[in-house]
Amino acid sequence: MSDEVTRFRISTDVFGGSERLDEFCETFGRAILKVEIEPTNGMPLDIQMDVRVLPGLALATGSLSTMEVRHTPQLISDDDIVLVAIEKGAAHLKQAGREAFVQAGQAVLTTTGESGTFSKMAPTTLTNLRLSRAALVNDVLDLDSAIAGIIPMSHPALRLMIGYASLLNDQQGLETPELRRSFVAHMHDLAALALGAKRDAAETAKLRGVRAARLHAIKADILNNITRADLSIDAVALRQGLSRSYIGQLLAADGTTFTDLVLDRRLVYAHRALTNWRYANRKISVIAFEAGFGDLSYFNRAFRRRYGVTPSDVRATALVASTD
Repeated sequence: MSDEVTRFRISTDVFGGSERLDEFCETFGRAILKVEIEPTNGMPLDIQMDVRVLPGLALATGSLSTMEVRHTPQLISDDDIVLVAIEKGAAHLKQAGREAFVQAGQAVLTTTGESGTFSKMAPTTLTNLRLSRAALVNDVLDLDSAIAGIIPMSHPALRLMIGYASLLNDQQGLETPELRRSFVAHMHDLAALALGAKRDAAETAKLRGVRAARLHAIKADILNNITRADLSIDAVALRQGLSRSYIGQLLAADGTTFTDLVLDRRLVYAHRALTNWRYANRKISVIAFEAGFGDLSYFNRAFRRRYGVTPSDVRATALVASTD
């Protein structure tokens, strides 16, 4: 298996008619997902899932219609574990001699190493996180007892885990084998905490996986709010439930400061706008203010230091290139 991120989409949209749906259930159900899929409640089968895969880790996000998913003994090929987080809808799991009714805002642990039935009782939006049992079994107090256990999505480790999983959509963030291996280890750290980590494993996870996930969450928060003139470290600290000193420590360990990171992201935002032909008639001052800059002179100086040319130069070059 490649150690790079594999991306694909599972969708019933490309299949029409009962014969094609049978083909879908065979190709994606039995061959790839190793499950039997049967629509229920008289509803047509509708599956829309985006999948990201690395060795030892897989993420699937999307929506499912009402259906029964059966993992039969004949289809068992490994013993990974899967955290299923339900954002909308409801589901019923039967596995390992246990039952679990999962509501929106909850997650449940399943395993591919045992037969079981997972019924989506309503149209469901969910996130599946597939992890290596071997990487977790020595770090969790009792992994087998956790099967079919309910975890609230408000659990700090699970919340961090789901947010950090979005890094799988960032090619630059996982551009080297070392970054990809570290990411997989961090995800297993967070999973161990969510499932009940042993003392030593918990300490390692806090120093490794939790710090990495929190740094990612801080950067995502900054990026999501980069156009706000009132963006501040105190505002980010409040949203993230962290102290400003802890945020400063994480950013310092990453080789930056809050001020430098915000400036960099705002300059990138402005540069992209200046090179986008759709904004060719928008004044440079407007773009600067939209990027969160309150002082046009400071914006011009910072932009020139970063890119070696003025904002006007960048726009002019982009306009010439668009007409070639």
